[in-house]
Amino acid sequence: MTGLPAQLRGLVIEGIEQSYRTFMEAKLFRHIDIFTDRTHIPLGLPQDVAAHCADYERQIAEHGGIDIQVLGIGRNGHIGFNEPGEAFGRLTHRVTLSDSTRQANARFFSQQEEVPTYAITMGLKSIMNARRVLLLAAGADKSSAVCRAVCGDVSEAHPASVLKLHPNCVFVLDDAAAAELPAAFRQNKEVAK
Repeated sequence: MTGLPAQLRGLVIEGIEQSYRTFMEAKLFRHIDIFTDRTHIPLGLPQDVAAHCADYERQIAEHGGIDIQVLGIGRNGHIGFNEPGEAFGRLTHRVTLSDSTRQANARFFSQQEEVPTYAITMGLKSIMNARRVLLLAAGADKSSAVCRAVCGDVSEAHPASVLKLHPNCVFVLDDAAAAELPAAFRQNKEVAK
């Protein structure tokens, strides 16, 4: 985001190398058989945030809902950009990113000051409304968050824990991300709720 005025540096913008739209285009959409108009990612810098978020939810409803929601998990248990303390009942909204989330994403930027401070994210209610949820996690740095999500209490202090309440959610983990789970989870490789 080099060269942007200070008031714009905190927001993810389409066409910028570090935006999620650009990431998803490069890492997924270009490699699968999907029409671009079937890919939907919230804008990072809409003119009217509230109207954009409401419109995003309207589009989800008009398209019959989300069949499969694919997620990662942050070290602090965030999913989407729903940080710890985020209400389970929120729909798509603007969120202030935590310091830990900004630090985790600093590797994509040349300077810490360039890392966005805000994002537009689907809310936890939006995510839970999907028919199926697939959470992907890799690496030892995710193992504590994965364990809290799977084995801990459902709590807004750990957003990923809400996925325990979803009727059709699957966690796909590498051995390092699964390392803190009880042996029964690691040995079975597939555990029903």
